[in-house]
Formats: sequence, structure tokens, C-alpha cells
Amino acid sequence: MTNKQFSDVVEQYQRLVYTICYQMVQDHFEAQNLAQETFLSAYTHIDRCDPNELKPWLARIASNKARDYLKSAYARKVQLDSGEDSPERPAPPGTGPEDRILVREGVEKIRQAVLSLNEPYRKVSVLYFLEEKGTDEIAKALGRPQKTVQTQIYRAREQLRKVLKEGDRDG
Repeated sequence: MTNKQFSDVVEQYQRLVYTICYQMVQDHFEAQNLAQETFLSAYTHIDRCDPNELKPWLARIASNKARDYLKSAYARKVQLDSGEDSPERPAPPGTGPEDRILVREGVEKIRQAVLSLNEPYRKVSVLYFLEEKGTDEIAKALGRPQKTVQTQIYRAREQLRKVLKEGDRDG
């Protein structure tokens, strides 16, 4: 396929690809980025596509790009670095049942890792990571200075990273 022919394909299907991406991610800027990624991927793999199947092939690439984006965005949100997001959050929209199972398994791994910590980190971690309490709330509940709670959360986070990394290597 020549560059001119591919430009015509982009012209013909750009609205379709953008619409698919936008419906899945609900963000205009990300949908534009994903549409560009879709056409870039299509251009590099155009030899794999039957010209009669171009429209469904582009739609599939677009939906896969959007789905991958949603998974990565969701993974960033539930990292232990963010104290404001709950690991109990449901799976992001656009993910299938098998993806939801993987998310649940990940949530369970995090919960088990938190419960495996020794004191004084376990109580602080349960309140912070699982129950989403603020440091001031935790300090009052446990009768500890807020600075102590912040330090314990920091150290617990480091321990959790190690536990979860080791679990990934084992599993």
C-alpha cells in the first residue's frame, strides 16, 4: 500500500477510530492519542490485513489500544503510591470478565500483603491502604503522633513493595 493510499484510509476511517477510542476512555485528548497510535500500528502492520477487512481490523486495533490504555491507567491508580484510591475499586469499564478476575486477584494479593506485615505497620497499613483513612485520622485512632504515622506508612509501603515483588517472582 502506498503512502497516498494509506492517507486515504486514515481520511476515511479517522472518525470511526476516534469514536471507538473516545467511547471507551471518555477523554478527548487520550482518544486522539489512541487514534494516532491505532493508525501508526496499522501502518506498520498493514501487510497483515486483507484490504476487504480494513474497517473491522482498524476497529479491533482501536479497541485494543483503548483497552490497553484503560488497564494501564487503572493499574497506575491502584498502586500503593496513591493513598487516596481504594484497592477495592471495581474493574475499569471496557474490561472483560477475565480482566475483572485478574484485578480481584491483584486486590487480594495486596490485602494479603498488608495483613502479613508485622506491627506497628499492620494496623497503620490496614487503616491507610485498605480503609482509606487519612494520616490525621489514623493518628487519632491509634493515639500516635501524626509524624510517626506518616513514617510508618512510608516504611510499610516499602515493605509491601518488597513483598509484592517477591510474590510476582514466585508466582
